[in-house]
Amino acid sequence: MLSFPCDSIRSILCLGAHADDLEIGCGGTLMQLLAERPREIDVHWVVLSGDTARSAEATRGGELFLANARQRKVTVKGFRDTCFPFIGGELKEFFADLQKEQPPDLIFTHRREDLHQDHRLVAELSWCAFRDHLIVEYEIPKYEGDLGHPNLFVPLAEAICRRKVESLVEVFATQRSKPWFTPDTFWSLLRLRGVECNSPTRFAEAFTCRKLVLSAC
Repeated sequence: MLSFPCDSIRSILCLGAHADDLEIGCGGTLMQLLAERPREIDVHWVVLSGDTARSAEATRGGELFLANARQRKVTVKGFRDTCFPFIGGELKEFFADLQKEQPPDLIFTHRREDLHQDHRLVAELSWCAFRDHLIVEYEIPKYEGDLGHPNLFVPLAEAICRRKVESLVEVFATQRSKPWFTPDTFWSLLRLRGVECNSPTRFAEAFTCRKLVLSAC
């Protein structure tokens, strides 16, 4: 099993279609990385859709999960939820603007195989805009049952997992009525991915990394 060194990471771009996507998909990894290297990493946290209530949740989630960042920038856009493929031109223009910013060392985005149309388009635009960057794709459990076979695992301390799950339930009040948005959903995926990578802590988040270039070993 290859252990990827994270010491060189100084800036991270996080891309989520909706409020709560980033927190569910890579929130624990970010919390742990920033706790291990407090005030060393800049993070741009981008949520692409959000009405008034969800926009406030997205902002609060970014602030909470990025508390230990050196600099954090939370951007919440108003692209129409569930309609991303039909407004692809507008989204592509926004990604072109993101591309002009300081190049990040690491990008978190959705999986290309995600069956939610908004998630899938964000993944496609991520690869289109950032062709020379380290991109890892996170997963979101959902009704469609589209979880894949990840090849990158991040063991997480149980305390980090607890913070992640408690923060999700605390911040996203608009989602609490949904039958899948429950602590046991989040814990079950953390435990399953922990089993798959034989995590010494029992828990992990998992990602798809399609292309990794090591300049030296």
